[in-house]
Amino acid sequence: MKKILFFVGCSCLLVACSGPNRALQERLANADSVAINYFSGDGSMDSVVAIKIIRNPQQVGQLVALISAKPVKAENKCGYDGSLHFFKRNQVIQDIDFRMAAGDCRFFSFMQEGSRQSTALSNEAQQLIESFRE
Repeated sequence: MKKILFFVGCSCLLVACSGPNRALQERLANADSVAINYFSGDGSMDSVVAIKIIRNPQQVGQLVALISAKPVKAENKCGYDGSLHFFKRNQVIQDIDFRMAAGDCRFFSFMQEGSRQSTALSNEAQQLIESFRE
C-alpha cells in the first residue's frame, strides 16, 4: 500500500511540475498591454533594434498562455533575443526576457517569488513574437 501511495504522490508531483505556471498566469491575467523589445539577435541585451506595443486583449492573452505553458531549465550562457514588459494601467507588472534564435536555447526567463524561472519558448510562441514585429 505504501508503494502505491508513493507512486501516486510522485506521479501527481511530476504532472504538477510539468504543467503551466499558474502563478505567472494569474499575475499576467490582468495585463492590458505588452511592450516587446527586440534585440540585435546576438544574445546581448544592449542593442534594442525595434519596439512594439501590443494592446489587443486577445493577443496579450495568447502571449500569456504561451509564456506560462511549460517550465524548463534554461542555460544562462545563451543570452537573449528580446524582452517583454507586461503592463496594467501604465504600471509594469512583469518583465520577461526571451531567447528564440538558438535551437538549444529557446526559453522565456523571469523573476518569480525571488528566483529566476524559465518556461519553454515553442515554435508557436516564436511565430507570434515575430509576427508582432512585422
